[in-house]
Amino acid sequence: MKRFICVTVILLSAVALFAQKREIPTLHFADNGTFKIVQFTDLHNAPANPASKHGIECIEAVLDAENPDLIIFTGDSFWGPPAREAMNDILAPVLKRKIPYAFCWGNHDHEQDMTRAEIQEMIETQPLNCGFTEDGIQGYSNFALPVLHSKASSADIIPAFILYCFDSQAYSEVEGVKGYGWIHLDQIAWYARVSSFYADANGGLPVPAMAFFHIPLPEYLDAVQAEPAKMVGSRMESVAAPKLNSGLFVAFKEHGDVMATFVGHDHDSDFAVEWYGLLLAYGRYSGGDTVYNNLADGSGARVIVINESEPRTFRTWIRLMDGRIQNDIIYPRDFRERKK
Repeated sequence: MKRFICVTVILLSAVALFAQKREIPTLHFADNGTFKIVQFTDLHNAPANPASKHGIECIEAVLDAENPDLIIFTGDSFWGPPAREAMNDILAPVLKRKIPYAFCWGNHDHEQDMTRAEIQEMIETQPLNCGFTEDGIQGYSNFALPVLHSKASSADIIPAFILYCFDSQAYSEVEGVKGYGWIHLDQIAWYARVSSFYADANGGLPVPAMAFFHIPLPEYLDAVQAEPAKMVGSRMESVAAPKLNSGLFVAFKEHGDVMATFVGHDHDSDFAVEWYGLLLAYGRYSGGDTVYNNLADGSGARVIVINESEPRTFRTWIRLMDGRIQNDIIYPRDFRERKK
C-alpha cells in the first residue's frame, strides 16, 4: 500500500536550509517495508513528432507493470517545443495513476522554448511533483528527498533513506574545456552539508542514500576500463562524461551514505558497474525514435527496490516496454569479489 501524505514540507523545521513553502508528497516505505523507484530517462519528447508517442506508451506500460512509489526522470525529457505540451504528455500517465515524481534536468530540456529556470518553475506548479530548487547554488534540480520509515510521521526528522538529485548542468562554460558540464563545487558543498546534518541527527551514522542525475561522472569511464570489473547490462557507446572531474564521487565516499548513482544521457548504455564500493548505473532509454537509440529489445526503464530492513542492500532491474525483465541484480551481493 502506497503511503504518502501531501503536507507543507519542512524537512527539518528548525533548519532553514531544508524549509520549503509548498505542498509536496511525503515519501514513506510501504507497509511491507519496501520502496520502489522507476527511473525514466531520455524520453526526448517532441510534441510535433509522432515518434514521441512511443515514449508515452513506454511510461504507460512500465507503470502498469511496476506500480512504483516514486518516479524519477533523469533528464532530456523534452526535445521539441512547446515544452509545456511535452511536460503534459509525459505527466498524463503519471498523474492518472497518482504517483509522486521528480525531474532532474539534462543538457537538452531547456533548448526548446523555455529557459532552465522557466521549466523548473513550470514543473514546480504541477501536482505530486517532489522536486524543487535549492536556492543559492548552481542549477535547477538540486534537492534531497527523505524517505521515512513505514511507521514514521511527517514530523520525524531522521529518514530511513535519502534520494539526492542533482542538476548535472549542460555544457562546459570554462574556456578551453569542451564537452559536457559537471556538478559544481557549490552543489557538492550543499550535498556535504545535507549529508552531515542527517548523519549528526542520526547519532553520527550516515543515512543510506542514492543519487540521481543526467550526465555520468568520469568514474563511469574509469570503472568500465578497469580490469577486472563486473558489468551487468549493455555498453554500446562511449561514456559521455565531462572532461573535468569536480569530485562528487570522492564526496560520496567520504560521507559514506550514497551507495549508488543512476544517470541517463548515453542512450545506448544501460549497464551497472561497481567502482570502489559504489554501484554506477545507467537507466534504460525510455523514448521513441526522435533521437538515436540502438539497444536491443527497445525502450524501457530501470526499477530500483529498497528494503527498509536492509537499507544497504537493494535490487534493481530493467523493465522493457514489452513486459520482459532484464539484468535483475541484487547489490552488493552480485558484485562480491571472486574467491581466490
